[in-house]
Amino acid sequence: MKTAISDLVRGIWRENPVLVLLLGTCPTMALTTNAVNGVGMGLAVTCVLLGSNTVSSLMRNLVPEKIHIPVYIVVIATFVTIIDLLMKAYAPAELYEALGIFIPLIVVNCIVLGRAEAFASKHGPLRSAADGVGMGLGFTVALVMIGCIREFLTSGSVFSVKLIECWTTDFLLPSSPAGAFIIVGSILGIRNYLAHRAAVKSGREYENPPELDCRHCAICKIDRNR
Repeated sequence: MKTAISDLVRGIWRENPVLVLLLGTCPTMALTTNAVNGVGMGLAVTCVLLGSNTVSSLMRNLVPEKIHIPVYIVVIATFVTIIDLLMKAYAPAELYEALGIFIPLIVVNCIVLGRAEAFASKHGPLRSAADGVGMGLGFTVALVMIGCIREFLTSGSVFSVKLIECWTTDFLLPSSPAGAFIIVGSILGIRNYLAHRAAVKSGREYENPPELDCRHCAICKIDRNR
């Protein structure tokens, strides 16, 4: 149980998929024009991660290694279809329309496929479920934080609540793709600065965690002997 809790917490900050692993950049840039979109997209991905990680873990000894990826994609597509239909039926129409094509595109989201191959295929259902929820919550936190910043800098509001009444003219740069890159880059810079500063204060040299190496995910099946 302690290990599962550690797997859950790890994805929220230490291995945050957006702010550390730099995965899921496309929906991050496109949908975080406001905080509500970030919540909707983040929760959708969290549900898909929970389901796909659990099922992929249960199937890990039944599926030959050569067809891991196709099988994972079918599993992920099944959960994405379920989430898409549920959101179409019960989510606010404005939110569903805003997320648009990015809900079906969760099927090829590198966060979901990456966790199935890098973690769920090597661990039991409990830890895989915890990892999926942790990564999903980390993705949600990042999207909501970026969405709040962009929404506030654009119109002075957060979650559609006007915080500065005299702000009557929208500032369009934060709501544009260029503004999204600037804001995300600034957050990454601040995070790296704080991590480096903490390392210096503790008298050690800052190094990225070895588990964040590109080869760790194994999706591309890099030939290590080359």
